[in-house]
Amino acid sequence: MHLISVNLGRATVVEYTDAEGGATGHDKRPVPGPVRVLAPGSRAAGLGSGLEGDAVCDRRHHGGDHQAVYAYAREDLDWWEAELGRELPAGTFGENLTTSGIDLNTARLGDRWRVGADLVLEVASARIPCRTFQGAVGESAWVKRFTQEARPGAYLRVIEEGSVSPGDTVEVIHRPDHDVTVRLWFRAFTTERSLLPRTLAAGTAMEPEAHERVRQYVEKYGAGDGPR
Repeated sequence: MHLISVNLGRATVVEYTDAEGGATGHDKRPVPGPVRVLAPGSRAAGLGSGLEGDAVCDRRHHGGDHQAVYAYAREDLDWWEAELGRELPAGTFGENLTTSGIDLNTARLGDRWRVGADLVLEVASARIPCRTFQGAVGESAWVKRFTQEARPGAYLRVIEEGSVSPGDTVEVIHRPDHDVTVRLWFRAFTTERSLLPRTLAAGTAMEPEAHERVRQYVEKYGAGDGPR
């Protein structure tokens, strides 16, 4: 398990974002490294991205400690290449880390990775697609299609700061005893709301905002099977 590339984006003005100022940092390109990775703080007051030199323009929905780093598997990019019939270079999906040998969809919330010599990251949630993502990829109905396939990639928080470079090894150093995977969490928060109560098993690995959404759901529908 290792990193194929480390990808950074600059703020670029585009027509397909609702972010204030009309800019996005979605277009990320591989860099040689090393790149410093740190906990960025809150969305509103922090640095946005956990990677130095990486832009996060829409702080309403992206960035902050619980979305400090976005990882996407090269294996899933290859799958999408076959589906779309075109090349998808590392960084196309806006990911900071393009990985190899890791099934991000079956990673559990709370999994901890040691990346390289000293960086420790924790799986926090899945990426929910948005209008900006669709515009950047340039595929019609992309949000719907990406959601249906449930290959969302993982957001990670920074537990121990460090630096990353392409080729760094990734080691899973902790795996919690629950079954809340990135894919299950994604399905619960997009197409299958009846799964929401199950996500509570992830405990504090789930961000407070998501916890609140689940709490409201359970308060309204109970902890059993609710509406989809």
